[in-house]
Amino acid sequence: MVTPDGVSSTFGARARPLVPGLAAALAAVVVSLLVHTLVPILPAMTVAVVLGIAAVNLPGTSALCQGLWRAGLNFAGKHLMRVGIVFLGLKLSLGDIVDLGWLSVGLVVAVVLLSFAGTYALGKLFRLDGDTPLLIATGFSICGASAIGAMAAVKGTKHEDTVLPVALVTLCGTLAIGILPLLMTPLGLSPLQFGQWVGAGVHDVGQVVATAQTAGAVALSAAVVVKLTRVLLLAPIVGVAGAIERKRHARSQKLSSVATSTKFPPVIPLFVIGFLVLAALRSTGWLPESAIEGGALIQDIALGAALFGLGSSVQVRELLETGLRATVMALCSWALIATLAFGAVHLMAG
Repeated sequence: MVTPDGVSSTFGARARPLVPGLAAALAAVVVSLLVHTLVPILPAMTVAVVLGIAAVNLPGTSALCQGLWRAGLNFAGKHLMRVGIVFLGLKLSLGDIVDLGWLSVGLVVAVVLLSFAGTYALGKLFRLDGDTPLLIATGFSICGASAIGAMAAVKGTKHEDTVLPVALVTLCGTLAIGILPLLMTPLGLSPLQFGQWVGAGVHDVGQVVATAQTAGAVALSAAVVVKLTRVLLLAPIVGVAGAIERKRHARSQKLSSVATSTKFPPVIPLFVIGFLVLAALRSTGWLPESAIEGGALIQDIALGAALFGLGSSVQVRELLETGLRATVMALCSWALIATLAFGAVHLMAG
């Protein structure tokens, strides 16, 4: 019989190695939020990834990231990412999406599906390994690192194999913040059209906000609604991937001559269901503003810590040696999505 003291000591033994890395990740979140407060154009989540990359590549902190902090950073990159995805649901209001009109919603869905298919095809064309094409396609077409984490869960992708896709989605999203505002006037876009373009074509929610706010409140409002329409597609796309993965597992088990007790991946992970539940709650209008703001803070802390953890796995030297093809592919995908989004904006106006 296991006593309460025994359970407590077991939990303590398992949790103790996580503490240093989690403390480092939370400290990085505080710095990221402070930087964002002082320089609003820099999204806190992007800063968190950059801090993680810096920590593992700079003398002094590099040894900590690969030693004492590693267990906690890995925990943050996997489990706190899922917490962040759940609370992302509180940003969604289905009423705002319906107000876009069915034509606009249909065009946004088309951009997501074409972006997903096109990016996946590019990944295969560039001969990227394993689940990398799928993870990049999911992150680029839906909502950045959060989508990568959700897809990795249903595919059973190893933690280290999500690092490159997260680094690439951060790179291209950061480029969007600097480049897209410069194209607004040459392309003849109104603030409304620019916001729609950013919402349909930039990856992460924070990157969308940082890019769109350069053109004012109208652009920002349009960008956020269009972006959250893309975020809503996270659940069905992950659900389809989960169903396909279960069928693949079942087929391979039937073909195997050895009986196994392999655990099938979930069709829709529990944290994605949590995301949908919170989105539904937000849409009812029952939640007070304080609850929504509190959820947003929890999301920022959890995702920030997760992204610091993932960033701390990016060895720049290895990335330059092995990730060049993936980087070129990601830039091609970025151009493809921006082009598709630009076309959709003009169809919305028409």
